[in-house]
Amino acid sequence: MISSWTWPDTLIEVGVIMAVMAITWQLARVLSRRLVRMALVNQQRHLPLPGLSNTRTRRLLGLDHPRQAQRTKTLGSMVSSVAGFLIVFIGTMMILSTLGFPMGPLLTSAGIGGVAIGFGAQTLIKDFLSGLFLIAEDQYGVGDIVDLGEVSGTVEEVGLRATKVRDANGQVWYVRNGEIVRVGNVSQGWSNAVVDIPVGYQADPDRVIEIITGVVTGIAEEDQWKETLLETPTVLGVESLSGTSMTFRVTARCVANQQWGVQREIRERSKVALDKAGIPGPAVPFGGSGGLT
Repeated sequence: MISSWTWPDTLIEVGVIMAVMAITWQLARVLSRRLVRMALVNQQRHLPLPGLSNTRTRRLLGLDHPRQAQRTKTLGSMVSSVAGFLIVFIGTMMILSTLGFPMGPLLTSAGIGGVAIGFGAQTLIKDFLSGLFLIAEDQYGVGDIVDLGEVSGTVEEVGLRATKVRDANGQVWYVRNGEIVRVGNVSQGWSNAVVDIPVGYQADPDRVIEIITGVVTGIAEEDQWKETLLETPTVLGVESLSGTSMTFRVTARCVANQQWGVQREIRERSKVALDKAGIPGPAVPFGGSGGLT
C-alpha cells in the first residue's frame, strides 16, 4: 500500500488536509462561542420588567451575574467540542482515503460498533442530552432553589450527567438529568412574597388596610429595601373571614430568593403598627394560639 503513494504529493495533500482541519477547528471554536453569547444576549433583552430600566432589571434579576458568563463558556465549549469531533472525524477519513486505505469496511465496522455502544449506553446518552438542554435553556443554575419532583432544595452543582441538590435538612441528592421530567425554579427571574395578616373580626377593614399600606409604602421607600423590592408591595384586602378574625393579604414582587426576608419585615412592622393603632388581634380560642402567618 505504501508503494502506491505518490511522493511527495501524498504528504503534501495530507499536510493540506491537516492544516485545513486546524484552521476550521479554530474558526468553529470562535464562532460557537460568539453564537452562544449572541443567543444569550438576545434572550435577556426580552426580560425587562415594566417600570424598570433595562440596566436595573438585568442587575436585579442577576443577568449580569458570573453564572451567565460561565453558562456562555460551558455552552461554547460543548458546541466547539462537538464541532471539533466532527472535523477530526471527517479529516481523518479524508487522510486515510488519501493514503489508500479501503473506507467501505472501516465505515461499516464503525457503524456497527456505534450502534452496539448506543444500545449499551442509552441511559448515559439520555442523561447527557438532558443535561445539555438543561444548561442551554438555563432551567436552573448553581444556587437556585428548585423542586425537581421527589427532591427539593438548593442546587449545588449542575453537570451534563447529574445535578447535585441539597435539601432543607442538609442531605445531598444526586439526580440523573435524564430522570428530571419537571422543574420548579423559585430563584429564576423574580420571587413573590405573600404575607397573610390576621386581625380581630371587629376591626375596621378600611383602617387596617390604611395602616398596612402605610407600612409597606414606608418599607419600599427605604434604601435598605429599594435594591430588593421590584415594586411597592400591594395590599390586596381581606383574604378570608372566620368567626374570630379577618385575614388581610399582602404581596410583594422582589429579587429572586429574597422573599423570606421581605415577608418577615412586613409581618414585624405590621404587627407593631397595628398594636400602636389599637387594632385588636384575632381572638384565640381556649387552648389555641393565633398570630400572623
